[in-house]
Amino acid sequence: MNSGVAFRTIAVKEIHRFFRIWPQTLLPPAITTALYFLIFGKLIGARIGTVGGANYLDYIVPGIILMSVISHSYSNVVSSFYSTKFQRHIEELLVAPVPNWVILGGYVTGGIVRGLAVGGVVALISLIFAPVSVHHAGICLSIALLTATLFSLAGFINAVFAESFDDISIIPNFLLTPLSYLGGVFFSVDMLSGHWQTIAMGNPILYMVNAFRYGMIGTTDIDIGLAFGMTGGFVILLTLFSLYLLHKGVGIKN
Repeated sequence: MNSGVAFRTIAVKEIHRFFRIWPQTLLPPAITTALYFLIFGKLIGARIGTVGGANYLDYIVPGIILMSVISHSYSNVVSSFYSTKFQRHIEELLVAPVPNWVILGGYVTGGIVRGLAVGGVVALISLIFAPVSVHHAGICLSIALLTATLFSLAGFINAVFAESFDDISIIPNFLLTPLSYLGGVFFSVDMLSGHWQTIAMGNPILYMVNAFRYGMIGTTDIDIGLAFGMTGGFVILLTLFSLYLLHKGVGIKN
């Protein structure tokens, strides 16, 4: 089978799947983020003033956009690939002459497109509450793409190891969501004191959020080069690990 045709088939199926159920995949984040902007930006933000030299609402917009990219790129791949295992469609992929990198690339592409699509919807919603400016479009797009890729891969790995639908909600609920909220979305790391600041610097999401914030409003708590290096390094690491899992058939051949 032509690898290009196989990749396009899987990717288009994944993209069509979440667009077909857009009231479940695109509408909820629009409503949720509108509430974020209203409560944290307008009501509470007006009393906070400025953070990092920026109006509080302007400060949290990049973080909320990237938080949406993270959660939806992850959830798209973990739910879709686990469903493929659960419904035994994975056997059709395994017996077909489709390289592992094509399978991985197809599912990850679906996650990337959904993450960026939801991020775009959230950015449009933010325009209702604040004028969004972009200082470095290239940095915004590249860090958003890398972040969506990274969490699509993480979702794929979660799905490979998952043995029930409960297993695909453990990581998002107990790890991903806390890390996102503590990743500098709503505050500057400079506002933390002592060892809390040191702990926060160990959160990889903090680097992605700050790099994206730098691209939008030009302010950051961390080194941008380090953020790109760390995110790119994780993407390479998780890609190699995912291909290893597919090669060994972990979670899909037993």
